[in-house]
Formats: sequence, C-alpha cells, structure tokens
Amino acid sequence: MTHISTDDVQRMAHLSNLKLDADEIEPMRVDLQNIIEYIGQLDELDTDNVEPTYQVTDLQNVWRDDVVNTYDLTTDALVGLAPEIENAQIKVPKVL
Repeated sequence: MTHISTDDVQRMAHLSNLKLDADEIEPMRVDLQNIIEYIGQLDELDTDNVEPTYQVTDLQNVWRDDVVNTYDLTTDALVGLAPEIENAQIKVPKVL
C-alpha cells in the first residue's frame, strides 16, 4: 500500500501550482490516500479473460470526400476585398 505524506502533498501542490494553507494539507493527504486505496481495489479483480474496451458507444467516424470547391472565386477577387493591398497581399497592422 502506498502512503501519502504531507511532504508528498506539498510537492504535488507545488507541481500543480496550487497554494494550500496549512489547514488544507492534512485533509488533502487523507483524500489522496483514500483515492489511492480505492484504486488499489482494482488490483483484486481478475481481468485475465476480459477483452479491453476501446469503443463503448458504437459510434463511427463519418468521412466525406475531400473536394476542393472554389465557389467560382479567384485569388485576385478575394484579395481585392481587403481594405489595403500591397504587392498582391493583404496589408494588416503590425502585431508586435
């Protein structure tokens, strides 16, 4: 059985960027200990003849053909819609 110490809780809180008060550490330690013990119960199950489950909803991906549709528009027509154009490119304000 794994034992969770208060140092473990403080380290996990630090790695998770959580700020725990002193009075929050012990309840968190107890909760984590209980979670690990609960998960440990799964070790008692005999899963030798159980097939792994990969998909439980029987949903499948629906694929469609990848067809290019230009909607009868040209690059020049689209670029021409921009408020400012420079060297056949859309001119935008600097970001940085």
